[in-house]
Amino acid sequence: MSDSATSRSIRVGIVGLGYIGTTVGGGFHRHPDATVHAICDLDAEQREAVGRDFAVPAERRYAEYAAMLEESTIDAVLIGTPHTLHYEQVLAALDRNWHVYCDKPLTTDLERARELASLAERSDRTVMVGYQRHLQTAFRTARERFADREPTWLTAAITQDWIDDSRGTWRLDPELSGGGFLYDTGSHVLDGVLWTTGLEPASVAASMDFHDEAARIDRRAHLDVRFENGATGTFSFHGDAPSVREHLHLWDDKGAVYLEGTQWGSREVIEIDSDAGEYAPYIDPRDEQSRADAFLESVTAGTNPPATVADARRVTALTEAAYEAARTGDRIPVET
Repeated sequence: MSDSATSRSIRVGIVGLGYIGTTVGGGFHRHPDATVHAICDLDAEQREAVGRDFAVPAERRYAEYAAMLEESTIDAVLIGTPHTLHYEQVLAALDRNWHVYCDKPLTTDLERARELASLAERSDRTVMVGYQRHLQTAFRTARERFADREPTWLTAAITQDWIDDSRGTWRLDPELSGGGFLYDTGSHVLDGVLWTTGLEPASVAASMDFHDEAARIDRRAHLDVRFENGATGTFSFHGDAPSVREHLHLWDDKGAVYLEGTQWGSREVIEIDSDAGEYAPYIDPRDEQSRADAFLESVTAGTNPPATVADARRVTALTEAAYEAARTGDRIPVET
């Protein structure tokens, strides 16, 4: 690693000072081996407030990402901007030889996801995508089950009052969000299933209800996915529901694993055997790494991050195919 980040504080720039920029950014601010060196956002009041909280001097608070790119002393960047901006911003950061933490999804275009994945895989820079279920004990416990076996059938669903929560924000602007509930909260569920099971999606049929007349912002989505190993799965995403509830039911020939939870707290995991007996393995979420901790560990150790560009590319491939399937009424191949 140039300018050895292992022997000094890693200097992080943050672009986008919304929820991700301030929560994951706060993890960098509090970390003994990192410093929030620069911040960037269009909102002057937010720049001032976050700059004060993260002890970033006024001369390193930027309104434009292009200006922050000229900061020669940044080692890594946190990208917490709207979805459709990720591609150009990750590309520019890698061109600067920065490490990258990018919020999900990596991109809203499969060819661009492939390009970034190829660049990241050829680089010695860490590129981590914000799929935090890879750090959650319940999902890691379930993943262990499928280290030597594959699911044969699965269901997954999540609900959220997403439409009301998103009013007045970029999330309901398809030019910035790239889609609706599926590309936002739903992206975590697709990633959670694919990462936990190791399954490769082969094709998808889908139906969607849209919030907008242009049929770009889905509020409900139903996916019927066939996987390369012959397994099938159904996914349901309801973004106009009263509260958050998530479930994943992953069945194999020995039984099943259930992952369930409400709101944004830890998920519970239950194993079911062939006699319908239930077992709840002990999990301790207090041992979970934060996203900032996991990213910095990957940077300093030179190891793969918990959620890679390859993981993100697979999610984008399935998501883009699902939108095409919903709009055409056809079953669409998933080009992972």
